[in-house]
Amino acid sequence: MTAGEVADRAEAASGRQPPPLRVAAWILLAISVGVQIAFPLTGGGNVVLTTIVVVAMSAAMLCHGAATHGVRGLLCLLAVGGGGGLLAEAVGVHTGIPFGDYTYTDELGGKILGVPVVVPLAWIMMSWPAFLVAQRLAGRKLWAVPLLGAYALTAWDVFLDPQMVDAGYWRWSSPHPGLPGVEGIPLTNFAGWLLVSASMMAVLSAAIGRREPTPTADPRSAELLPLVAYLWVYGSSVIAHLLFFGRPPVALVGGLVMGVVAIPLAISMFREVRR
Repeated sequence: MTAGEVADRAEAASGRQPPPLRVAAWILLAISVGVQIAFPLTGGGNVVLTTIVVVAMSAAMLCHGAATHGVRGLLCLLAVGGGGGLLAEAVGVHTGIPFGDYTYTDELGGKILGVPVVVPLAWIMMSWPAFLVAQRLAGRKLWAVPLLGAYALTAWDVFLDPQMVDAGYWRWSSPHPGLPGVEGIPLTNFAGWLLVSASMMAVLSAAIGRREPTPTADPRSAELLPLVAYLWVYGSSVIAHLLFFGRPPVALVGGLVMGVVAIPLAISMFREVRR
């Protein structure tokens, strides 16, 4: 019997209920997923739906970070994901470094330092899942966490950037050269994402590392929510670009690029369930 199974049985025997923050995180994730499912009904979504998705899912990740790693987890995610994302984007829009020359339109609403408020929340939304996915896949190779996490987060942007550009939320001054099949997004963008993401993952790894979750959650189930969120984003992005956004090449390329991480993750979770 594994340690996770022992914890599961002990929790069941004691009748312990999931802590409120974990319940809130699942509710917020469900809201985000439900709104995303409604995107096809609105011709690919709008700024209101996009904002709800990002706010709900980022709040879910903050709740999860707090539930599993306490105040330290919450503050680290806020500072590294939100603060780091805002800093990188503010430098980016004013200097073109490290992503390339781009500008935000006014479609996403209020801005801080020239960056729409919702953008740092999007970094929070996916940096936490990418970090925990990397920890799971890296196993005991702690040095690999920043590299895997950076790839996992950047791979998501292969789907995100074409969708947001098509929606008119930001524009690239020099969109070439780009990835084959991902037209309109320069390679410099993905290079910048890798650099920023690797820095974020390194800081998160140093600040949180392999710290055990709080006693309110068993070691195995504590990481489930962000892993499910990552797989949902992967699968829904492939389907959305293939069937609703008119970008089948992005569905193919993004499916291959993000699948390098998402497919091994899904296999490892499936094997764990079978055991």
